Amino acid sequence: MIIPVRCITCGKVIAHRWEEFKERAKEGNEDPEKVLDDLGLDRYCCRRIFMSHEDLIEDIAPYH
Repeated sequence: MIIPVRCITCGKVIAHRWEEFKERAKEGNEDPEKVLDDLGLDRYCCRRIFMSHEDLIEDIAPYH
């Protein structure tokens, strides 16, 4: 649904990096591994949240 503010496992704040990751890796043609390295997400627990997250907020809340 919505990217968590903190990593569920280690507690690192990660939500503020989601938009940049989405722009560069998902919609762009950059390698997600390199984007995560550039964003400073070194731990595998934080990386798995970004790699496995499916942004469904537009489907769930279609009304503004």
